[in-house]
Amino acid sequence: MAVVAVAALALGACGGGAEKAESKPAASAGGAGKSADFPVTVEHKYGSTTIEAEPKTVVTLGLSDQDAVLALGVKPVGAVDWFKEQPYGKWPWTKDKWGSTKPQIVGERDEFNIEKIVALKPDLVIAQYSGMKKEQYDTLSQFTKVVAQPKGVPDYGAAWQVMTRQIGKSLGKSTETEELITDVSARFKAVRDKHPEFAQKTLAVADSFEAGKYSGFTKTDPKSIFFSELGFKLKPELDTLAKPGWNVAELSAEKLNVLDADRLVWVTSSSEANDRIKAEPLYKSLKVHKEKRDLFVPYQDPDVGAAFSFNTVLSIPYAIDQIEPLLTAIK
Repeated sequence: MAVVAVAALALGACGGGAEKAESKPAASAGGAGKSADFPVTVEHKYGSTTIEAEPKTVVTLGLSDQDAVLALGVKPVGAVDWFKEQPYGKWPWTKDKWGSTKPQIVGERDEFNIEKIVALKPDLVIAQYSGMKKEQYDTLSQFTKVVAQPKGVPDYGAAWQVMTRQIGKSLGKSTETEELITDVSARFKAVRDKHPEFAQKTLAVADSFEAGKYSGFTKTDPKSIFFSELGFKLKPELDTLAKPGWNVAELSAEKLNVLDADRLVWVTSSSEANDRIKAEPLYKSLKVHKEKRDLFVPYQDPDVGAAFSFNTVLSIPYAIDQIEPLLTAIK
């Protein structure tokens, strides 16, 4: 499950590896629309990368990177799998963008198949929402241009705006990128304006895939960021309890009281998981549960949890449409 990935992949984490190959005019990735002047130089965790010409063949290695690339009119020829739940990220908010295109799967999470990537002859590899290691970056940089994850923040800890701008600049589409960010930011603002009461509420996001083990997400996790931009206040205790560099606080059943907030959003995989959580003795005593202010959101079917777990320029509008009525139904 992708929600598990957020916790498990937060373990990742400077120099600048030099790319040795020139950009290659390989098969079209489906790019369209305006094109900025090149070259462009993009700074990242492992230095900086200069892209001399508009990329035509793009591979994405971040778990959600394909969303921003698709939003900018480019179809990646290669992408990674997020626990095989939706091959190459073909979620409802991207289906129209992908169309009949099926990119090559070139890895799962941060386990990249270098041979498959090289065989696609990309002129750009993007790895933003990823835990790409320096060795992987150096190896790929011998064959193509690589834009690694943003610098100055933990892996999987950059804001969606930052990653979108990195991707947009890499594709030479900074103007279109700012338009996308402005539109999505306006969607968040519209909710905050419509529901000023959200600003007076604390909220926590959690999951549990095993009895007795629970996860509460910190302020750097995409799910928490999503609800923060809707206007809610996050619980700082979760940041304190998380290990350094992690975007999740691991909680035993005895520590579930830290999740007692004005609103508690569970991202779950099944009704069985919901029942198990509700049956936990300490959980039964929490005010948020007794007063029915907890919300159990499915990850898939419908894909509400997945949408705000991705928290991208494509998934955010979908997530807002799905979650707003669920939040406002809680009194």
